Amino acid sequence: MTTELSPGTQTVEETGTRPTTDDGDHERLAHYVPKDKLVEAMVNGTPVIALCGKVWVPARDPQRYPVCPECKKIWESLIPGEGGSD
Repeated sequence: MTTELSPGTQTVEETGTRPTTDDGDHERLAHYVPKDKLVEAMVNGTPVIALCGKVWVPARDPQRYPVCPECKKIWESLIPGEGGSD
């Protein structure tokens, strides 16, 4: 849709949508991921998948944030010795 304001000028209304991210609390929490995957992601800049399902490229110090309650709950429900490392 265009609206003419004065001769020779026009305003174009943007009607498209922009992708949004559902960052929410996930961005303010530290998440659990396999240690080997975390190191690889930090070195190569590749994304990791947390136990809760969040996918991101880690770049912040996780010790500055509280642990994701969903990751913690999943971690505590795992049987020791199953599922690989850390």
